[in-house]
Amino acid sequence: VFKSLFWYLLTVIAALMTHALIVLPLILKFVARRDPIAYAKALSPALLTAFSSASSNGTLPLTLACVENRAGVDNRVSSFVLPLGATINMDGTALYEAVAVLFIGQLYHGAVLPLEQQLIVAITALLASIGAAGIPHAGLVMMIVILQAVGLPIEMQGIILAVDRVLDMFRTSVNVWSDSCGCAVVAALEQGSAKPSSVKTT
Repeated sequence: VFKSLFWYLLTVIAALMTHALIVLPLILKFVARRDPIAYAKALSPALLTAFSSASSNGTLPLTLACVENRAGVDNRVSSFVLPLGATINMDGTALYEAVAVLFIGQLYHGAVLPLEQQLIVAITALLASIGAAGIPHAGLVMMIVILQAVGLPIEMQGIILAVDRVLDMFRTSVNVWSDSCGCAVVAALEQGSAKPSSVKTT
């Protein structure tokens, strides 16, 4: 069991790091036209707080301050995007829940889940993450819905509790980083749409 948990832990962390260090910086670079490294440095207090507290809602005031004061995003954008993102933009949680349920299914059945059940897990994890609260271990509550959707016993969830706190810290940091990147994208798009028209009026 511990050997399986070790590979599960590595898989989740690798997936979260791929999303946080490759996918989101590419979006920042090519959509928001921001330097990902400089933006990450500006958000570092919020990211470290999210990692230590495992609560995106608890980190929200600091995220707002970092985005506005250190990253230079307009308050009109950040005050709308970040609270909304802290509620519904849980991509780290969605990724974690999908991997966790697939791991539990493989451990329970001794084989990989069929493709149709994998699709159900992916869709249900995405939908369930939208309703997850921004507090520690909220993903475990929503995981019950996914386990029931594919006919897995909910008591199997107890296997992953040994490493859930560590993974909760990582996925919360990814959630906050994603919200901040989304804020930069919206700010860039908003600035682009706010350019004055070249048509002269008489």
